[in-house]
Amino acid sequence: MLILVSVQGAQSISMASGTETFVEKSSQLYQDFDHLYMNIFGTEAIVIIIEDGQVNDPAVLQAMDRLDHMSSSLPGVVGVQSAATIVKDANYGLTGDASLPEDKAELQSLIDNYVPGYLMPDDTHTLIYVETSGSLSDEQKQEILREIETSVSLAEFPPDYNIVVTGDPAFMVSMNNAMMSSMGVLLGLSVVLMIVVLFLVFGHVRWRLMPLAIVLLGIIYTFGAMGYLEIPLSMVSMAAFPVLIGLGIDYAIQFHNRIEEELERGESPAEAVVDTIKHTGPAVLIALIITALGFFSLLTSSVPMIQDFAKLLLIGIVMCFLASLFVGVTVIYGLDNMQSIRKERFGHISLRNRKNSEASSPVEPQPDILDRFLGRTTHFTIKHPFMILSIAVLLCAGGLAADTQVPIQTDTETFVPQDLPALIDLTHLSDITGGEEQLNIIIKTDNVADPEVLGWMDEFSAHEVNSRNNIQGAESMASVIKSMNGGVIPASESEIRTLYEQMPDQQKDRLMYGENMLLLNLNIGDATATLGMEGLEVLTDIVREDMLWMSPPPGMTATITGSSVVFIEVIGALTSGRIFMTYLGLSMVFGGLLLIYRDILKALVPVVTMFMVVGWSGGLMYVMGMEYTPMTATLGALILGVGSEYAVLMMERYFEEKEKGATPEEAMTEAGVKIGKAIVTSGLTTLFGFCALVASDFVIISSFGMITVIDVALALFATFVVFPPVMVLLDNFREKRKAQKIITAGSFEDNIETIELAKHNTEPEADAF
Repeated sequence: MLILVSVQGAQSISMASGTETFVEKSSQLYQDFDHLYMNIFGTEAIVIIIEDGQVNDPAVLQAMDRLDHMSSSLPGVVGVQSAATIVKDANYGLTGDASLPEDKAELQSLIDNYVPGYLMPDDTHTLIYVETSGSLSDEQKQEILREIETSVSLAEFPPDYNIVVTGDPAFMVSMNNAMMSSMGVLLGLSVVLMIVVLFLVFGHVRWRLMPLAIVLLGIIYTFGAMGYLEIPLSMVSMAAFPVLIGLGIDYAIQFHNRIEEELERGESPAEAVVDTIKHTGPAVLIALIITALGFFSLLTSSVPMIQDFAKLLLIGIVMCFLASLFVGVTVIYGLDNMQSIRKERFGHISLRNRKNSEASSPVEPQPDILDRFLGRTTHFTIKHPFMILSIAVLLCAGGLAADTQVPIQTDTETFVPQDLPALIDLTHLSDITGGEEQLNIIIKTDNVADPEVLGWMDEFSAHEVNSRNNIQGAESMASVIKSMNGGVIPASESEIRTLYEQMPDQQKDRLMYGENMLLLNLNIGDATATLGMEGLEVLTDIVREDMLWMSPPPGMTATITGSSVVFIEVIGALTSGRIFMTYLGLSMVFGGLLLIYRDILKALVPVVTMFMVVGWSGGLMYVMGMEYTPMTATLGALILGVGSEYAVLMMERYFEEKEKGATPEEAMTEAGVKIGKAIVTSGLTTLFGFCALVASDFVIISSFGMITVIDVALALFATFVVFPPVMVLLDNFREKRKAQKIITAGSFEDNIETIELAKHNTEPEADAF
């Protein structure tokens, strides 16, 4: 029933990639960009390149004219700019004939005098700009792109010409499609690798692949919850599913391993279920809570898609836990009963049931090679705590220092496969045009025809183009009016309004809105590639300072915005909050453990273990020459949630063994063997699952997979190498303190048993005691 409900909810999941996924809707940045710029002036251009021939050929312009007609009628297209439209408008103004001249000399004259350079950069290249509304969804952009590609084939260009459809919308659609396709393949490969690991490592239990089925059930529940809670799917939130598979399979493995352990001891299925829920249930639940606290720090990000990523992780781990607790345990109980009934029906009683019926003492299974390795490792680390911890602390300190030197990669074009056809086409367009990125300045005024307003726009534009090397040109109503009036701005408002009336509506709407808003575009070429995000941020700050220095006239305000400005803020928010989120996650994990256990030792040891992992991870990234990306910048908080779970589960089993009367050393060795195999299995399953992501052609995905593999491996290593000596050392210290207090409070004769207990717990220190 829940699967059916989840499938129904999943139908409501939407893909989000607009401004609202990067910037909070309540922020001023969003208001300026989305409400002022995108909704009023914003357009995105699908660019069609015609090349490899003489582009002034009448046959080419006729084909362009046919393409213009087909493209301009598409829903969502607000205008088409091409050499053909310019020539037709110019011919109409001169002769009253709104068609393309058939005479080649007449046509060339109109091209030379009226077609701007950005539409025809040279004799062998011409461009068509199909401008679409900036508020279109990804699905609408994809539909328009499909229609334009069809129109290109129907426009009948001469056969010797090469036609390329490109531009930012085409690139984004192609990249999203390629990434979705790649993610599907990688998740499939991830599942295959997990199956291999479960076969190799989880072979000591029956139905060894069941944890994978249980976690996939939890993922289905998560999809359903996403739909009902209206959490969109974005490029970042998609990365939550590999994480959830890794965490969810850990929950399923822990329950599966414990119930099989209880059954091997000779308990009945019902007794095994009760003991499993009694001992493993609370441990896994506490691990889940601590994991959630680690993820909770991601909610502090100012980027909505990171917040959605955190929400998806929090919902997903709860769903996977519930699936493991109720479905996983129940299915094992049912399968075991069915297996017993089948054997009894055919006259065979299982060894376990025969032992129960004869009330014989249960036979403990012999340890295998992994059990022996874990036991020896735990024993070694306990016996040499100061050497182990000294090395760990030194490496952690060095890693934390090196982490500050790890670079942050913000060039988005490096995140995608360099042989992606859409990227090659976009790079080719940049080579032809020199880049088309802009800084957009929105000007609010009481009178859009005020000569003083247009004069300031013209003066400010000239200053920026002449004094800033990376600003290649400017476009505004001031430049249009000057071109219509012999290179000067009219001195009177009436003259300006007369020129406004002569201007085509399409041109006017691109740069002016009503009676109180104008747009000034500063062309910065391909600044993202040439300057990088840091350089682009510096350039934006310089333009802001220039606007303060050359302040607009009274009653007029200027606001700088645009996609480049938004992207600067987004990258800054994704990367600058990395360290804060990590330490906030550590603090929340510590506070959560302290609240749950009310025991400083139980709260401190898992946090110390994971702190080591944070330092080691930064150091390894520096040594390996890796870079942080917007996707991997959140992994500090992420690994806290994943790694803390291993430490908490180990700690729970340690204290369970201590309650049975074992010394700290014995309890830790026993815990390392008993639960160690389950932790190693879940850790290796998670690790190999992420190994599939490393094979991705997308650098942003492969680096996410690589760093996650490193962090999961470090978390496993710390759980078996750092956690045991820290726990035993501090627990022994606490036991000695307790014993000394009791001895001090009473007489020697009344405390003989306490002395014996202290000797038993302190081993080498007993003689000194």
